[in-house]
Amino acid sequence: MPLTVDTLSEWMSKFADQIDQNKQYLSDLDSAIGDGDHGFNMDRGMKAVEEKLATKPADVPTELRTIAMALISTVGGASGPLYGTAFLEMFKKSKETTDMGDLLEAALAGIEKRGGAKPGDKTMVDVWNTLVPDVKNGTLTQDKIEAAVEATKPMVAKKGRASYLGERSKGHIDPGSQSSGYLFSTMLETKGLL
Repeated sequence: MPLTVDTLSEWMSKFADQIDQNKQYLSDLDSAIGDGDHGFNMDRGMKAVEEKLATKPADVPTELRTIAMALISTVGGASGPLYGTAFLEMFKKSKETTDMGDLLEAALAGIEKRGGAKPGDKTMVDVWNTLVPDVKNGTLTQDKIEAAVEATKPMVAKKGRASYLGERSKGHIDPGSQSSGYLFSTMLETKGLL
């Protein structure tokens, strides 16, 4: 489905709500293998996104760029640059297409390049890499989203702060993967988006 200003706004609103409701849980996940602030950082970023989108953007590229800039400037840690890059790459791609699969593919390439992570490194890339093909094929389900997030639990972190823990990072869900799971879940819940 092509992305519109309204569906993108609804998706971001749902994502912001999900982050707000789960900010403590996300930060608890981050406390186990990171610096304990992922949920609160993401919540601050999504509140900034909502503030910026209160004034309806002119078009989809403008809206994607606004989201990217709000995230980059307000979310601390690695998450701001990574989520910001995802939306920045979607912004660039949206000048030629508004197809969600193509936009997310561009976002994933940007995340991989920015963070230097690849599948199996126990980062948000694991979830995106698993789910973007499902978005493209029209086969995304809530069960697949939950399975992709859960799959990071037995992995050993090879990137980011969690990588310092080595084997001790096993047994914990990656916080960026969990917040990415919320991003895909709320995408699924937004009518007319997929």
